Amino acid sequence: MEPCRVILIGMMGSGKTTIGRLLTEATGWEYVDNDELVQRHHGATAREILAEHGRERMREAEASALALGLGLPPPVILGVAAGTVLDEGNRERLRAGGTVVWLRATPEILAARARGAAHRPFVETDAVEWMRRTAKEREPLYTEVASLAVDTGTGTPDEAVHRIREHLEAHGC
Repeated sequence: MEPCRVILIGMMGSGKTTIGRLLTEATGWEYVDNDELVQRHHGATAREILAEHGRERMREAEASALALGLGLPPPVILGVAAGTVLDEGNRERLRAGGTVVWLRATPEILAARARGAAHRPFVETDAVEWMRRTAKEREPLYTEVASLAVDTGTGTPDEAVHRIREHLEAHGC
């Protein structure tokens, strides 16, 4: 049986923070966001690390945040950086870490949600085109690690939480 740990993955703007906080309200489990773990462990945001040290260092910081999150005792809910799935070692850790829930929406919805958020790198220019390209690249990787996929572009966040809770209950959490 998987540990009672929910790992939320998906593109920026997919609803990881919103769904994570609502799941916390519904379950009483702690929610820990990747951005908070990166900031706490590295003293800088992912965006600041990217600007100062480059993409590779930012990905390393996100991977260390994933390891920190997976080290927390269950039950816990983790919001994971969107690009974490690009690394095979991270994908192995995700699969072994708990119930991986892929939150997905169309590139247009993702871009609209992500635009203007100061902590989100990469979306300053043509956000919809960037989302299309990036989602196409990552979709097979998200599929590879996901225990459950939930469309957050339709329905309400509460409906998404309900689907996740049903899945957890069916799997003994």
